[in-house]
Amino acid sequence: MTAHSPAAPIKLPENLRGVAPAPLRATQPKVVALGGGHGLYGSLSALRHVTTDLTAVVTVADDGGSSGRLRQDFNVVPPGDLRMALSALCDDTDWGRTWRDVLQHRFNSETSESSQQLDEHALGNLLIVTLWQLLGDTVAGLDWVGALLNARGRVLPMSCTPLVIEGEARTVSETGEVQLRKIVGQANLARAKNIENVRITPDQAEATPQAVQSILDADWVILGPGSWYTSVLPHLLLPGIRNALLQTKAKIIVVMNLELSGKETAGLSAAEHLRILQKYVPEFRLNAVIADSDGMGSPAELEEVAHSLGGSVTWAQVRHGLEKNVHDPLKLGAAYEEVFRLHS
Repeated sequence: MTAHSPAAPIKLPENLRGVAPAPLRATQPKVVALGGGHGLYGSLSALRHVTTDLTAVVTVADDGGSSGRLRQDFNVVPPGDLRMALSALCDDTDWGRTWRDVLQHRFNSETSESSQQLDEHALGNLLIVTLWQLLGDTVAGLDWVGALLNARGRVLPMSCTPLVIEGEARTVSETGEVQLRKIVGQANLARAKNIENVRITPDQAEATPQAVQSILDADWVILGPGSWYTSVLPHLLLPGIRNALLQTKAKIIVVMNLELSGKETAGLSAAEHLRILQKYVPEFRLNAVIADSDGMGSPAELEEVAHSLGGSVTWAQVRHGLEKNVHDPLKLGAAYEEVFRLHS
């Protein structure tokens, strides 16, 4: 990212680095959650009920909306998913909730005569980019926002280099000929079907050192839920993060989506979602899969694939009562605690 020298050095006070409220219990599992967007937000909203030793590692390939505009205009990693993760970890007080709402506030012009330059920008995205320009340090800027929220954990980008995700969409012509169409950009790939050959560029981008270390130091690593090709898989495509996942002694949990009919993975069962991870990283191993008992396809097939990856499936009712395709934070948190107990 482009650094701007501040008038005077700005350093986050030591007592505010990774600040967290009093522990929920005597011993805290050290948990790292990987993902992006609404899926990671849901996972963090659940995990904050389980531990305060929590780190989010966030994808940085978003190129749509407010994040895409700021990324293009200022040559920074897209701030939107980072903002959402920070909001999920806000302190559960009037202070924390108020600043969460400030971060999430999105501008909408009330007149068509305005320049509309702020339209659809989230204030939190602008605040994050401001801190990046003042500090010239991506991680420090996020730590400052976390301190403002009194966040229950830390948020890190998977890389401090803006990444591009691309792939190919498979189509069949009227004559039966299979054709592959190249698709570039997360926003475009998220709307595609029958995706193959997903990759990120630059393919040798450096992973954020603090993110790599957090994975190596963790007791548990959570992958998913989220858009499978654009939020979950990218962590296995970036060499530094992939190597950390293969080397860590942490136990790995994969959380299945509740909605399996999204465009990215339309028609694929939960077992086939796991096979995607296995296809791109054959050495990948896991300890547990959390899946809702409804809408996952064949339970036996999912259990078989999980077993081939070294793990088992924990079936749990984790759907929100009013929004069937949204994880309930308390139910998912209880499922995490059950897995921690079973695999400790």
